[in-house]
Amino acid sequence: MSCTQTIMDYGLRSIGIGERLLPRGDFTLCQQFTLIGSGMIWNVYFGILALIAGFLFATLLAVGKASHSPWARKPAEWFIFLFRGSPLFIQFFFGYFLFLQLKQVLPIFAPFTAAWLGALVVLFLNTAAYSAEIFYGALQSIPKGDVEAADAYGLSGWPRFKQVIWPTMLRLAWPAYTNEAIFLFHATTLVFFSGFPAWQQRGDALYYASYFADKTFNPFIPYPILAGYFILLTLVVIGFFGLINRRLNRHLPSNTRQKIRVRPNLIR
Repeated sequence: MSCTQTIMDYGLRSIGIGERLLPRGDFTLCQQFTLIGSGMIWNVYFGILALIAGFLFATLLAVGKASHSPWARKPAEWFIFLFRGSPLFIQFFFGYFLFLQLKQVLPIFAPFTAAWLGALVVLFLNTAAYSAEIFYGALQSIPKGDVEAADAYGLSGWPRFKQVIWPTMLRLAWPAYTNEAIFLFHATTLVFFSGFPAWQQRGDALYYASYFADKTFNPFIPYPILAGYFILLTLVVIGFFGLINRRLNRHLPSNTRQKIRVRPNLIR
């Protein structure tokens, strides 16, 4: 089988398009590159949707934690503490079994027992908690002069938050938030090693890499391929977030703009 035919057969297998059966023997490099790359579709799917939804929720949590009202501050503090204080791997297990129990009571929760939705919810809640702490720190670091200037211009409430506080918060938090985004994409590899099962062997990139490692008894080929894909994905994330960072800091002199420095987390 040619490499072109392999790509046509297995390039979209992780989403149910192409060959149903995985190769059983005589594994080629093309098969490993193709199937692991196919699994990256799920990693990108989980990362992008969790990042978008988590960004919005994290903003609300950060504002709630910075609020003077205990009715807004305490729930935000406990939510952030709960999801930052427990391992993501354990959260996947608890999330899966919680959705299983809810499914028995209300059938509407049946889709949440599948990885495409249930695991996405767990990732969304986890990244929202970590991002909220980053945004909260940025809110606390906003110069008082900016807020006083907004007051002097007659801005208050939502207009002040939208035009002054929120843009300044993003500018201060963006380098750290970029690192959270990178780690979120890396954390998607835990999905199919947690409670959420892979339906019809349709898993993510690590799922296929582990399959090849188990079948060939040689982890030194599929795992470096997997690492290469994630390095490329990380470069894309850094480039995209770097463009946003330049946009947020476009009003500042070039020598005073914050640079994005990647600081990978060793453990979640």
